[in-house]
Amino acid sequence: MDVLDHLWSGSGIAQLSLGQGVMISISLGLLYLAIARKFEPLLLVTIGFGGLLSNIPGADIASEGGLLYLIYGVGIETGAFPLIIFMGVGAMTDFGPLLANPKTLFLGAAAQFGIFATLLGAAGLSAAGIMDFSLRQAAAIGIIGGADGPTAIFVAGKLAPELLGAIAIAAYSYMALVPIIQPPIMRALTTETERAIVMVQLREVSTLEKIMFPLLLLVLVALLLPSAAPLLGMFCFGNLMRECGVVERLADTTRNALINIVTIFLGLGVGSKLDAASFLTPQTLGILALGMVAFAIGTASGVLMAKIMNFFLAKPINPLIGAAGVSAVPMAARVANKVGLEANPQNYLLMHAMGPNVAGVIGSAVAAGLMIMLTTNP
Repeated sequence: MDVLDHLWSGSGIAQLSLGQGVMISISLGLLYLAIARKFEPLLLVTIGFGGLLSNIPGADIASEGGLLYLIYGVGIETGAFPLIIFMGVGAMTDFGPLLANPKTLFLGAAAQFGIFATLLGAAGLSAAGIMDFSLRQAAAIGIIGGADGPTAIFVAGKLAPELLGAIAIAAYSYMALVPIIQPPIMRALTTETERAIVMVQLREVSTLEKIMFPLLLLVLVALLLPSAAPLLGMFCFGNLMRECGVVERLADTTRNALINIVTIFLGLGVGSKLDAASFLTPQTLGILALGMVAFAIGTASGVLMAKIMNFFLAKPINPLIGAAGVSAVPMAARVANKVGLEANPQNYLLMHAMGPNVAGVIGSAVAAGLMIMLTTNP
């Protein structure tokens, strides 16, 4: 009987707490969304499975010395994984649509308003005693509005490492839920006629323009805002490898093998923070709610900016592409294209939406640098 008692007491079932059971259910839910509904499977499969592993009682894989603990410490706490991901994204990004239609840069910039609105909202709620977030924590939460997981992780690691797990989950969850969250906002803010606006073919962008753009972007932004240089620098480096034409082997490795490997470890590391003790708290629920508000405001700001710009443009732009100003690349651009096709089956907005989508990546990196600079003591 002693042996049986020992076996029972050492089993995961005997040690399973209510909180762990809830988190296992949440992790299985993320896996369902990834596999059955195909919502950002590259992210949610790894995050969901990491959460599943971290909540198995007695396994200790996410505890000190465990594999997931080491992955988190080496790649996420240090900020290495987000920067490598940004390099890979740069190697996959075509700046052509943005260069062909530079005014879409304003749409990417406008979509970042959700970041700063949520920063003010979190600070205001804390001042009112409803929540308890410091300014640095509020800044880290606000960056969720950019719908850019690597940026959110990088900023949280710098400003609020204690909230990194919840912020990462919120950022990646909203990235995955772009096809669900954005369309109702886009339809509510536009008319059927506006959604059916046809945009003209983009001009062809030269190779020289594509090579010079990342170099000029980095130099200009980094000199003005050095705190944005790590994220933007890796992004521009990846893009330069893509466009210069002399290191195709490196560019191919960066946008394929390297980013895939890092995505696996990043997802598992983020999932390791889906433990009941740190996740099932009022603070985490507040972060998820504020993140949703940030993302909704960012989407709405991009659409409204496009509508405002149309008052001054001879050739109007379709306001739907403003929603792609959040930096969920390329999901937000695909959603804009899909909603546009519903209004006009002959209206293909994908390449037009990629302009603000790429601008959103730049905007989120700049916003991240600004947050770090303003909330870090000199």
